[in-house]
Amino acid sequence: MRYLPIDNSLFVKNRSNFVSHLKPGSMAIFVSNDIYPTNADGTFPFRQNNDLFYLSGIDQEETILVLFPDAKNESFKEILFIRETNDHIATWEGNKLTKKEAANQSGITTVYWSSQFDSVLNSLIYDCTTVYLNYNEHTRADKQVLSKEERFARWFKKHYPLHACERSAPILHKLRSIKSEIEIAQMKTAVDITEKAFRRVLNFVKPGVMEYEIEAEIAYEFLKNRSRGPAYQSIIASGANSCILHYVVNDQQCKDGDILLLDFGAEYANYAADLTRSIPVNGKYSPRQKEVYNAVLNVLKEAQKLLVAGNTFKSYNETVGKIMEEELIKLNILDPQEVKNQDPANPLYRKYFMHGVSHYLGLDVHDVGSRNATFANGMVFTVEPGIYIKEEGLGIRIENNILLSEQGPIDLMENIPIEADEIEELMNSGK
Repeated sequence: MRYLPIDNSLFVKNRSNFVSHLKPGSMAIFVSNDIYPTNADGTFPFRQNNDLFYLSGIDQEETILVLFPDAKNESFKEILFIRETNDHIATWEGNKLTKKEAANQSGITTVYWSSQFDSVLNSLIYDCTTVYLNYNEHTRADKQVLSKEERFARWFKKHYPLHACERSAPILHKLRSIKSEIEIAQMKTAVDITEKAFRRVLNFVKPGVMEYEIEAEIAYEFLKNRSRGPAYQSIIASGANSCILHYVVNDQQCKDGDILLLDFGAEYANYAADLTRSIPVNGKYSPRQKEVYNAVLNVLKEAQKLLVAGNTFKSYNETVGKIMEEELIKLNILDPQEVKNQDPANPLYRKYFMHGVSHYLGLDVHDVGSRNATFANGMVFTVEPGIYIKEEGLGIRIENNILLSEQGPIDLMENIPIEADEIEELMNSGK
């Protein structure tokens, strides 16, 4: 892999934490993602199933992990199955992991070839009473394609219909929401790569450049620094495009006087960074752009203070909504009297700030974790307020990544320029 080796103690500890939540006599099975086809004989780049990676550190297709903590034989408490290589595969795709390499990466000593899975499973399955199966239970998932996890769950229930099945997702959502020091280190690296890309863009953007040219500059910096690429589709939205929340076409020319909304983040070791900045194409905010920018920045700074252990999404969002409301009144966008008489269930600020303030961040950009959970130290959230004034063709969003800690909120992006004056200075320093 491009990224540097990860200490396998991370995966050893993750497995230990996971199996501590299983019912007695249980087994848990995890399968890797598919390699998805494009057209003809083409395929998309492989991306490992995040839960499997979280528990094993294996970043290779056709991988299966079996956890059976109550196995009678000590060597079967943790079993890893990996794809067996051969001369043909080595010639066309390159070498795959050896059993020794897989054991070193994962900390699992019992390693078989994937082709042996059926027979090994059949020899163990009748010693357990319950099997935990994995499934994508993200509330925002749009499941139009039958995943390998779903196909495996159907296969298992067909072949072993009398075994009780449980869901592993609720356990993993809780565990994955709290980041360890090793995980935070990977995320900081993703942030550092993202910072390099942003600083590069500040010296590149000028009137006349195309949005996709800016996207290319970002991608160059990502790939140059051990990132596989963007953690999600980069949003390079100039002018009125800045009011489109998930604008990813990136095919328009940046014009003098435009604002340019940049929402991008590097992936490193499967972990994501998620940055948003809104910069002036010509290197100088107009008075109105700066006014709105500073209003959004003030909301971000106040929201960040609320990301502390013990808070909840409900309370957090309500408080941030009030702060945004006040800023929109100061900008003469909302009328104070109309706000006073508004329907509390449909606050007026939602016309100009229609998305959430924060989401979990980790192996997924919108990482797993309960929206009903109380905030806890070790969680990492984005904080991303925005104001979108469609009638002015002006959208401003600013986003940083925040780690909750005993010392209070830690801004993982504190070194990335965010003040309007600093952005202007950097954009004009080389001109």
